[in-house]
Amino acid sequence: MEIGFGINNAVRQRTSVRTYADTPVSQETKDKILAYARTIENPFGAQVRFQWIEKQTAENGEKLGTYGFIKGANLFLGVTVEDKDGAAESVGYVFEQLVLYITSLGLGTCWLGGTFNKSAFAQQLDIPEGWSFPILSPVGYPAKQRIKEKVFRTAINANNRVASEKLFFSDGFKTPLDLHAVGKYADCLENLRLAPSARNIQPWRVVFDGTAFHFFKKGNMNFMQMVDLGIGINHFMLTANELGLQGTLTKADVSAYPLTADMKYVASWVCENV
Repeated sequence: MEIGFGINNAVRQRTSVRTYADTPVSQETKDKILAYARTIENPFGAQVRFQWIEKQTAENGEKLGTYGFIKGANLFLGVTVEDKDGAAESVGYVFEQLVLYITSLGLGTCWLGGTFNKSAFAQQLDIPEGWSFPILSPVGYPAKQRIKEKVFRTAINANNRVASEKLFFSDGFKTPLDLHAVGKYADCLENLRLAPSARNIQPWRVVFDGTAFHFFKKGNMNFMQMVDLGIGINHFMLTANELGLQGTLTKADVSAYPLTADMKYVASWVCENV
């Protein structure tokens, strides 16, 4: 599968952009983005669709309907999804790949879940019965960060990531995984570690049993945090694809792992080569 951009560069260049320059995104670029979205393969099964939304700014430059979080952008992507099992993971997986592609085009984005007025934006969307509208993102050319934005990023510790020994394990959850023992998969895990998550809580945990990487969710089981698992697994799988590592994302028997109440099994990557 050709993904159309370098995964390592895109992962490291992507950041949440909340302040945008007054430079329009061309129709050609908008068409290219939606065309790319239609090529994304989704292992979690729920259909995900994208629609452009145009919104005007208030006199102070802040974006109407985003409670002051976004300034300067007039173009947004609305994300809708089928209401079925795997919806949250599907949104995370598919939209993160599209975000990385948009990043490779030199544009900025910012995942918005609870910090926008859904009814105000939904008026411009075609949302079929049995579908929901959980995510919105501005799309545009980044401008200089506002002081307010810098303070917000500091408050949520946005630039820091949890150390790998607290995320990746062998022998159940007992022993931190020796990344030297998994070869090129160490790069897959590093790009997973660098993935964005709501309030930067990094809810993913991974156990490697010698033949498969088992992905678990730690913490709250709400929709947005399950989206995070889709985001992280996308980073892992795109990196594996780029490195030529073969495998299958599936469900596995993880009954041998005792899980606490705040842990949920999500999926496993069964390796063809390690």
